[in-house]
Amino acid sequence: MSPLELLLVSVGGGVGAALRLWLDGIVKARVSRFPLGTLVINVTGSLVLGFVTGLGETGALGPSTVAVLGTGMMGGYTTFSTASVETVQLFRSARPGPAVLNGLGMLVVSVGAAALGLYTGRNT
Repeated sequence: MSPLELLLVSVGGGVGAALRLWLDGIVKARVSRFPLGTLVINVTGSLVLGFVTGLGETGALGPSTVAVLGTGMMGGYTTFSTASVETVQLFRSARPGPAVLNGLGMLVVSVGAAALGLYTGRNT
């Protein structure tokens, strides 16, 4: 990877993190009892990453573009660690139902979104 590509991946990560902060703030202002923002972020990020990866596999996007958009931007946008902490916080606040829904639901829906994105990207 060239120094320019490394810089672009880093900038992409910063843009993704800023998008995550912005979107999570919007969702939290409307829904406060469940970490819906993180769910939306991880599902949409998985979908986009799958799509970008699929386009990369077909040659529609080059490896550098896939790295910037996928590793950089979607890596900065999605957040497994926040999802994990929010799930534990739901358990600790005696809300096991929402905790299980958040933890397992996010995993299942995010993997499904990634599969859909990959399929769509490969077949575009």
